[in-house]
Amino acid sequence: MPIRSEEKARYPAEWPLISLWVRVCAGWRCEWCPAVQGEPHPVTQSRVVLTVAHLDHVPENVTPGNLRALCQRCHLQYDKDHHQRTRRRTLIAQMDTPDLMAAEVGE
Repeated sequence: MPIRSEEKARYPAEWPLISLWVRVCAGWRCEWCPAVQGEPHPVTQSRVVLTVAHLDHVPENVTPGNLRALCQRCHLQYDKDHHQRTRRRTLIAQMDTPDLMAAEVGE
């Protein structure tokens, strides 16, 4: 999964090497389904791009037990609830800004 620009500072400088290490240790295969890097996904038939997921959703935590090599499908499925909560918090924060509140009222 691409790292959002506003989140990049939370990843350690050696993240590219850590990410590579996780994927190599997993044999370039998703740890939760039979998908293999670069091959057609067994379900979607799209080309598999192996990603590294933080199980606790904390980018600073790069301990081996917190990282898993996952295909994009498994990674998105795993992160689904987290993304919904994050989106909800972002929308609420945006609603609290004066510009958006004025737009809501029609000012």
